[in-house]
Amino acid sequence: MKGIISMSMKETSRIAILEKLMKKEIKQKHGAKMLNLSVRQVRRLVKRYKRLGVLGIPHQSRGRVGNRRIEEAQLSQITEIIRNKYHDFGPTLAHEKLTENHGIYISRETLRKAMIAGHLWKPKGRKYLDLHPLRERRGCEGELVQLDGSPHDWFEGRAPECSLLVFIDDATGKLKHAKFAVSESTAAYFMAAKEYFLLHGKPLIFYLDKHGVFRVNTTHGGTSATSDSNGLYRRRIIGQSEEI
Repeated sequence: MKGIISMSMKETSRIAILEKLMKKEIKQKHGAKMLNLSVRQVRRLVKRYKRLGVLGIPHQSRGRVGNRRIEEAQLSQITEIIRNKYHDFGPTLAHEKLTENHGIYISRETLRKAMIAGHLWKPKGRKYLDLHPLRERRGCEGELVQLDGSPHDWFEGRAPECSLLVFIDDATGKLKHAKFAVSESTAAYFMAAKEYFLLHGKPLIFYLDKHGVFRVNTTHGGTSATSDSNGLYRRRIIGQSEEI
């Protein structure tokens, strides 16, 4: 057998399985599972392989013109009608006008491809919703300080795992302060904030993603903390409000 046979990688991998089926080393139901085909499809494939060899593996309709394919002359006539009468129409509206006014029945997808090929319509790019738009940095240092905690085995087993609390200035990106704590908690952040105040003074706003550490889910406690809409945290101690 001479010539070149064009096969995909998926079709090439079928040869070893078909050989095992021919030698009856595996059952057809097992071969069907390996080829991701039905048992009936495997039977037909094995028969073709026995009769044609590797020529029977590629799909038999490959390279053939489809029975429903529109002739090039008819397609050129359709695009010419659109160019003369419906040049500013999209594929959907042009498809309706061809059916209603000219009695031309063609699939909408075929018409869309023909209009793109004839430069009669330009497909629009898919729009993606930006769920996390970029926010501009604050203009002045100290206007917004971001707080974050990162639990990790920072001492590589030489000490218990702990959390690193960091204070980052939003305007400059500078790491202003850092402190190790047993865990991310209200008390730990208050202690770190006190050290920050002594070093750098009071910022305009503290921003913290994990603000749940400042909530107390019980009414029996004497202290609690809440945040306003700007992310500024306030600590309430027995009716008194103190901003931090």
